[in-house]
Amino acid sequence: MTAYAIGHIRPETMNEDVLRYIEEIQSTMDPFEGRFLVHGNPVEVLEGSFPGDLVIIAFPDIERARAWYASPAYQEILPLRSRHIPGDILLVEGVPAGYDATRTAAALRGSAGL
Repeated sequence: MTAYAIGHIRPETMNEDVLRYIEEIQSTMDPFEGRFLVHGNPVEVLEGSFPGDLVIIAFPDIERARAWYASPAYQEILPLRSRHIPGDILLVEGVPAGYDATRTAAALRGSAGL
């Protein structure tokens, strides 16, 4: 099942470290079949607030997403971003093909006794 690395980052200023990180991140993702789905595009906030930028990287599965993040190649460049750009980074599995939210709602109703 596809898994995603999601970053909600709040860049403050551009510098050489951040540019180097951006230049080198793709080569750390390639061995794990990671690909950018969202990177640097403006978000359209419909509800609430969302300061910062959104980054979404897809991987074939959660194991490869975890392996990419833990890889020596990524860990080597990670401080180039994390020293300069605060943010929240998450890994999450997607839902399977044919997912139906009504089934999830029914299970939640049953669990809650509603």
